[in-house]
Amino acid sequence: MLVQFTLKNVLSFKEETTLDMTAINAYKEHECNLIDCGYKDKFLRVAAIYGANASGKSNLYEAMVYFQKIIAESFNNVEDGKSTVIGEYYLPFSFEENNENSEFEIVQILDDFEYKYGFEYNAKCIVTEWLYRKNLQTNRTSIIFERTMEMVKFGSSIRKECDVYKEQIPMETLALSFFNKLKLKTDIFKNVYSGVMDTLAVPTDICEDNELLEYFLPNIIIEEKEILIKFLAEIDTGIQDIEYIEREKEIDFITFHKGKNEKVYPLNLCFESEGTIKSIMLYIYARAAIHNDKSMFVDELNIKLHPLLLKFIIDLFYDSNSKAQLIYTTHDTTLLDKKFFRRDQIWFVQKDEFGYSELSALSDFKVRSDASFEKDYLAGVYGGIPLLKEFSMKEGK
Repeated sequence: MLVQFTLKNVLSFKEETTLDMTAINAYKEHECNLIDCGYKDKFLRVAAIYGANASGKSNLYEAMVYFQKIIAESFNNVEDGKSTVIGEYYLPFSFEENNENSEFEIVQILDDFEYKYGFEYNAKCIVTEWLYRKNLQTNRTSIIFERTMEMVKFGSSIRKECDVYKEQIPMETLALSFFNKLKLKTDIFKNVYSGVMDTLAVPTDICEDNELLEYFLPNIIIEEKEILIKFLAEIDTGIQDIEYIEREKEIDFITFHKGKNEKVYPLNLCFESEGTIKSIMLYIYARAAIHNDKSMFVDELNIKLHPLLLKFIIDLFYDSNSKAQLIYTTHDTTLLDKKFFRRDQIWFVQKDEFGYSELSALSDFKVRSDASFEKDYLAGVYGGIPLLKEFSMKEGK
């Protein structure tokens, strides 16, 4: 479960920026919007991030993608002359002459432990890296490892097993990635690695991901078609049934619609609307997240979705039997309402005149009890809206 995601000097986020999924205990509204694990803190099931075009809200999503890619690929050998993964994903704030190091950190809860993992890097090397573990039963924090360019220090729980390898970690490779590949008695590296990857960053070109459809949808049709059909009926797609046909090199998906004459007609899925296709893709991701207590990060969730369908997707994550989380960016203010969200669930990204993006929460502002979130947002009270100037298509005299 995701607790915090922090970045610094990545894309338009020059200063340290933290998305915090910890609920504010003083807020008593919408308790069902929270995950209660039996600890001191509760956590948000859904976080909505609002911002104008080019404000940087998509960069927050991209930062999560880069963070995961560096962890997944930094151990891979690279051919001579080719860039390393840290070189490829070192994308510091652009509008300054001196490029400083970039930094990522994630805090996540796995079983009864809270893990804090992060690293500082540039295009050439990992500068620092750290992993700490807090026992949520005893509230005791222990060092798993700390790394600088000069040394690697292991905590007592893994020192004996890992010390022998510390001189073998390449300067451009994360220790987490390195030890995740080894067969060790301790499972802490594999657990943390898997925990990071459990945040499902949904591709922005989701409607074009035929490989995902072909990999997952046949099994869903075989094992739980009734649930899928019910979902498609609930979102008013008109689809009565769905089947698939395997060919030599591809799979065709066929939907069935009832005509005016009560007869059922087939239609290749590729001819359905992009909203319907996106809904099916989101169903696949949401199903994986909800069934496995994963987090799901979607950029511009509202695109190609009617506001009521958007709310339907969000409501899937308010399942009391799951610890799944949904984080999404949007500029659709239809759901920006206290009827649906707590104040700590709403975030804003705005960019100043020099290109710096800043993330803030609605809870950072003084909000009247009778305030309209949407009205105040569009009025610029919370920032995160475009600053529009007068413009005419007519030529001046």
